[in-house]
Amino acid sequence: MRLLPYQWLMFGALALAPALLTSCESGSGDAVGDAGATDSHTTAAALGLTGSGPQHPADPFADRVVAFHPGQAAGFGQAGMPGVVLGAPKGSGHKAGSLDVVSLGESGEIVLAFDDWVAIDGQGPDLLVFENAFDGFIETGEVAVSADGSTWHTWPCNASDTKGIFAGCAGVHAVMSAPGNGVSPVDPEQAGGDGFDLADLGLKAIRYVRVRDSGLNQYLMPSGGFDLDAVAVLHPAELTATQLP
Repeated sequence: MRLLPYQWLMFGALALAPALLTSCESGSGDAVGDAGATDSHTTAAALGLTGSGPQHPADPFADRVVAFHPGQAAGFGQAGMPGVVLGAPKGSGHKAGSLDVVSLGESGEIVLAFDDWVAIDGQGPDLLVFENAFDGFIETGEVAVSADGSTWHTWPCNASDTKGIFAGCAGVHAVMSAPGNGVSPVDPEQAGGDGFDLADLGLKAIRYVRVRDSGLNQYLMPSGGFDLDAVAVLHPAELTATQLP
């Protein structure tokens, strides 16, 4: 996260040492698994993901943090995990970045799961990934998706683009949607964030999204690197009715 002067004052009370979390369930603070793990490519079976349907109201947003491996200079937002990256985005528009985020740190990554509505391929983008980019401040991340939590498919992210387009990356466009402001978080023309089309990867449906910091951002403790706000499904289907590998 690149910070304006007033934002440094807001972050002054944050703890500087990041903590590792893995397999964080929505609505609980439990963490299980190997706290020292560096690879989140574990199988769905090993994570106990049975696809038994929703245990909360269905919505188009990520439902669970499967794994979180923060990198150096992470820390901001971890006190609010997992809820801070679940649910709707809380964008602040073109002039300011959201504070409702978790910082991944240098090359850090997070894996999210959908437990009710999964993403299927439709016309145009199928996912929106929301960071806290705003005018003149961009931090990029690589996005990958999986149907089973084991086999991953990645959109190429041109994070070193000297023209500033950053094709295929998340964290490029400002987030316009926030609860109560009337901008739909599932309208790719209005919501902001960055869209990703499953057709680009030859996929029909996915359940997991992984976001990884590009390693080419600013890394000032405790808010270094890509700052994830939310992920939304644009073309949903019920998990129990969708044929996933």
